[in-house]
Amino acid sequence: MSANLSGSEQRLGGALSEINVTPFVDVVLVLLIIFMITAPMMIRGIDVQVPRTETRNVQPEERLILTVTKDKMIYLDDQQISLGRLQKVLTGLQKRNPRAAVFLRADEKVPYGVVVQVMDVVKQAGIDRLGMVTEPLRPQEKGQ
Repeated sequence: MSANLSGSEQRLGGALSEINVTPFVDVVLVLLIIFMITAPMMIRGIDVQVPRTETRNVQPEERLILTVTKDKMIYLDDQQISLGRLQKVLTGLQKRNPRAAVFLRADEKVPYGVVVQVMDVVKQAGIDRLGMVTEPLRPQEKGQ
């Protein structure tokens, strides 16, 4: 069984049914390497050395942690403090840095009135940034 094929078709054989992907993979790998090298350079900022001055233009944000224990003891950071003294300390802090923040950690067994009293002292001192510290629920507690 012979087919009538011209001379050029007999020499080349049949048509190729596969695509050679090797050059494509080579190009993709080269592009990947280029992007991996240049990406960190794009994220990085411009390096400048700013001049030094004795005064600060931007004050660092002060954060104090105020803790109320279950036996109604009040602690400012790690030191025990009374409500009267707390107001004086916080008023001085507010005058020094108006953007100061206080985070209130109160035991869940502390009566609501005590927590409100402490919050009132913080507000009377002129500190508007008061945050309540809580812990997220554990997965087994979410369904209750």
